[in-house]
Amino acid sequence: MTANPRSAMEFSFQSRSFDPLSGTARLVYRVDDGPELVETLVFPYTPWPSDVSRQKAFDLALEMLHLVAGVSYWKAGLAPRMSFPAGQPTPAMAEFLTGLYIHGLAEFSHVNQLVIDDRVDFVSNARRGSARSGEPLDLLMPERALVAMGGGKDSLVALNMARESGMEVQPVCVGGSKLIRETVAAAKLPLLQIRRELAPELKAMNEAGAWNGHVPVTAINSAILLCAALLYGYRYVIFANERSADEATLLSHDGRAINHQYSKSSTFEKSWLEIIHSHISPGLDCFSLLRPFSELEIVRRFVALEEFHAVYSSCNRNFHLEGSKISGRWCGDCPKCRFAALSLALFMSPQEVSAIMGADLLDNLQQEEGFRELCALGRDKPFECVGEFGESRAAMAHLANVSAWQGQALVRKLVPELAGLQVPSLESLLAPAREHSIPRPFQAVLPGTTA
Repeated sequence: MTANPRSAMEFSFQSRSFDPLSGTARLVYRVDDGPELVETLVFPYTPWPSDVSRQKAFDLALEMLHLVAGVSYWKAGLAPRMSFPAGQPTPAMAEFLTGLYIHGLAEFSHVNQLVIDDRVDFVSNARRGSARSGEPLDLLMPERALVAMGGGKDSLVALNMARESGMEVQPVCVGGSKLIRETVAAAKLPLLQIRRELAPELKAMNEAGAWNGHVPVTAINSAILLCAALLYGYRYVIFANERSADEATLLSHDGRAINHQYSKSSTFEKSWLEIIHSHISPGLDCFSLLRPFSELEIVRRFVALEEFHAVYSSCNRNFHLEGSKISGRWCGDCPKCRFAALSLALFMSPQEVSAIMGADLLDNLQQEEGFRELCALGRDKPFECVGEFGESRAAMAHLANVSAWQGQALVRKLVPELAGLQVPSLESLLAPAREHSIPRPFQAVLPGTTA
């Protein structure tokens, strides 16, 4: 192990493998001449397609996963050289990865006050190797969909919409979250859980002073579920990323957009779909079914799904590879909890919101700073998966005109400060956007949008 991870000079994408008998994939990396860093994924039921084309497609998807998941390990030392013993990526793949690493690590770079652009050029840093050649495969995949589940409102709304389309669906998640199991059980569907274990040496590297911070985990999960789709036989992989994910969390001092949700954005989705179609098969689609909608519109749809109110949570402290960090479903003191409270309030009474969350955050002045961040009232938007600051402003302004909410402490305190600021109309926020990349079989559940 490198004594000082930050002194790393070379990061190597060593090898990747899959054992059909156990359903185990191994992704192997190395920093300088240190020990192998082995990430393990276990796909249950040990499937292996009999179709040779699908076997080859899975190998290509595993190659993409190996390159994408490497971001978690490369960022520990930011080695200026990369090597590819398992095969050099194609120029198009190198360009895609360069964008993913730079933009997906933008928050990491900002927080750590780093400039990493000159270290994340796969094209320049890759040594000469044997880049893959050949045309994408002509696959005929079963017309059914894997639906990525996260335990929150978004994935439940996407699951409900996918079922309404008439498509056969299979909920799936990465990790062993008990909460996700309970939300899917409420939908009366089985859940496919893929186990992911990071290389244990990564923790030791962090303790030794490695660079640490946010990584584009949705991109990693997208690559994992692409492999799953090929193993289990699903043409579609559905995510639940809303249009609000396109808003930059903040602008750096030099005007660069830093987006906590980059790998949930439409920009990433388009580049990801292009690389799937050009490098694996045009017969596979990975997309968000909620792309046309704002967070507020998704909440409006979720409120009608009463069977999930008692089991869901949007609080990220529930969702860690090593397990939940809280005892209940809501911590009540984070950006996700605050935005959930604010958005639910548009469509529910204070008593109904408190029944879900266990507290009335909008009547608690100790939460003022957090709500100021959501509304961009002299504060930066938090680095979290929350709606646009315009959505928070519109929601807060609307509550001032609702008798059940207008007396709450934070509504009375913050709404006057919205005067003279840009506050979108609630109607415009609830209207769906017209542009999306959603395949035709699902468009019947998207009134008012076009492909």
